Amino acid sequence: MPKATVIGAGIAGIAVALRLQKKGYQVSVFEKNPYFGGKLHSINKDSYRFDLGPSLFTMPHLVTELFALHGQTSTDYFNYYQKDNICNYYWEDGTSFEANADKDTFINEASKVFDEPQQNITNYIDASKKKYDLTAELFLEKSLHRLNTYLTTKTLKALINLGILDINTTLNNTNKKYFTNDKLVQLFNRYATYNGSSPYKTPGIMSMIPHLEMGMGTFFPVGGMHEISKSLYELALRVGIQFKFNENVKNIIVKNSKAIGIETQKQKYLSDIVVSNSDVYPTFKNLLSHQREPKKVLKQERSSSALIFYWGISREFKKLDLHNIFFSNDYQSEFNALFNEKTLFDDPTIYINITSKENPLDAPKGHENWFVMINAPADYGQNWSELIANSKKNILEKLKRILKIDIAPLITTEHILDPVGIEKATSSYRGSLYGTASNNKFAAFLRHPNFSNRIKNLFFCGGSVHPGGGIPLCLLSAKIVADLIPEASNE
Repeated sequence: MPKATVIGAGIAGIAVALRLQKKGYQVSVFEKNPYFGGKLHSINKDSYRFDLGPSLFTMPHLVTELFALHGQTSTDYFNYYQKDNICNYYWEDGTSFEANADKDTFINEASKVFDEPQQNITNYIDASKKKYDLTAELFLEKSLHRLNTYLTTKTLKALINLGILDINTTLNNTNKKYFTNDKLVQLFNRYATYNGSSPYKTPGIMSMIPHLEMGMGTFFPVGGMHEISKSLYELALRVGIQFKFNENVKNIIVKNSKAIGIETQKQKYLSDIVVSNSDVYPTFKNLLSHQREPKKVLKQERSSSALIFYWGISREFKKLDLHNIFFSNDYQSEFNALFNEKTLFDDPTIYINITSKENPLDAPKGHENWFVMINAPADYGQNWSELIANSKKNILEKLKRILKIDIAPLITTEHILDPVGIEKATSSYRGSLYGTASNNKFAAFLRHPNFSNRIKNLFFCGGSVHPGGGIPLCLLSAKIVADLIPEASNE
């Protein structure tokens, strides 16, 4: 049986292993850490459970189809349900808004809260769906670096409708075109952070992202986000995929312009296919150091990172939900600080995820587990200890002003993750969450492809390559890679 080697047991690495195993390959996954899941991992601390990484779950079919692929019933491994409420939003002037998942309810309530004509909101949501429908197959589901991707009627249709895709303007300008209320513009500007970019730089086509939540739904996995990677890992073990933890890959072996295996700190392993689920930057710098690197790709601007405080909170907040956003008073200055000054803003936008709202066992009775995140620049050698101390102070002061209660005395335990820690744990270059930023209209085409043009049988998946970061796109990258690799032949 032909062999396939996967470097990295992140969500994309496990997914591509499952797809290649189904294609007839004997698959081995190598992971430097003692655990699977990459960023999609969790910790338990002082009777609290925290998901460490991604906290938003959309497009669950990309997970469940992997079970179907192997003839398994997904509910035997993994269960989830749809949320009625997308997110709660808060501003310093006392304005708050609960974003209902039902389109008509959202439009009606947003119109009242923001004094925005219903038709403006309807037009925006409809345009978001249209942009997604026109471009998803081209930009998300296929390789952008193969000619046959463009030889389809769907691509032709997208090109004909190029004018409505808002490629030549920013997301902020697109949103201002639809809305008169600055808070509603800010609410939809935040979707730029879903790919680690600035709404004042990323193209307006990113206004299709809200459709993933509002049109397709947001969900919660029973047991928390880590259950996604855990269930896929259990499936992988069941179908015979081998995992080698605590085994760091040192080198991808290339002979006659063909990947023929890997070398770890323990030994060499030969295989017919090599797939790197590691960040593309260290893949070339460390694992392919003897090969010519794609300098243009590796020099691209990195996406934003994150500073996350995991707090055990000794009371419950009835007004908060699973997803909560506390907006900065000056959004543009916040993104200027992140991407131009490479520092943290004094009035940051705060995201709080509380899984104990859905899974009470994640915190002691009467307590909550707070995942408190602010956007951060990638690591360029900043003084993180000073930035963390200042940010904690600013976050606590902002929450006190909005929630009308001092949070500091309620914190019973704390764990902190910064860009340096993110890079150390996940090998994401400079701690960026999504590989490269999407701060220009050509960003999708500048991401590294899912295959190598120079080295045969070498492929790439995960958040640093096409189509991008986040759980759905990582799973789609695995699907694209599998589609590029032929069925195994035993000849």
